[in-house]
Amino acid sequence: MTAGGAAKTQAGDPRVGIIDITPPITAALAVFPGDTPPAREILYDMARGDAITLSTLRSTVHLGAHADAPSHYGHPARTIEAQPLSLYVGPCRVIHVHVGAGGLVTVSDMPPEIDEGRILLRTDSYPDPERWTDCFAAIDPTLVDHLADRGVRLIGIDTPSVDPATSKSLDAHARFLARDVAILEGLVLRAVPAGRYELIALPLPLVGFDASPVRAVLRVMA
Repeated sequence: MTAGGAAKTQAGDPRVGIIDITPPITAALAVFPGDTPPAREILYDMARGDAITLSTLRSTVHLGAHADAPSHYGHPARTIEAQPLSLYVGPCRVIHVHVGAGGLVTVSDMPPEIDEGRILLRTDSYPDPERWTDCFAAIDPTLVDHLADRGVRLIGIDTPSVDPATSKSLDAHARFLARDVAILEGLVLRAVPAGRYELIALPLPLVGFDASPVRAVLRVMA
């Protein structure tokens, strides 16, 4: 995947058809204003003669492609290690939506039939993970209810948040909490065709934390 965020099929066995939808984690990766950007502290380095290379990572847990825990937007609520792993593995559908800068993805943007339990929204409104912008698409709260009513258990999006950047009430997050639907944010979907895939995006068991970075990939379904 390029630093600009285009997804690609990973090197390896071409029969597997793995598409990486995770932005590279570097010091240049943009995070929500006021949050902690990733930084690497090198404790030991074989390049300078040490016996091993050893690093410390300091960063927000809302880093690049990440899973929000309900405790991020509700209290009391489950922290990330308590989230069922089954939410983050299984069939999904990538849906292309076309909304203006800063617009909302609504029920009218959805296909008439939803058969998958996981929906990933490609908005193309946050094209460069290394360049912050407030003008990304977000999710209309009524869409969360619409999809939950059809059995959707997880919604992912290619933006830093399911709510607008300037939102204080976080209305979409509130509907995710009320309907117990999982959230994936920060995905890189700009080169992913619409269609059905298998999603694998497992969070780490960070006990007590409000989110976790994920290595999100899609497998092409035969």
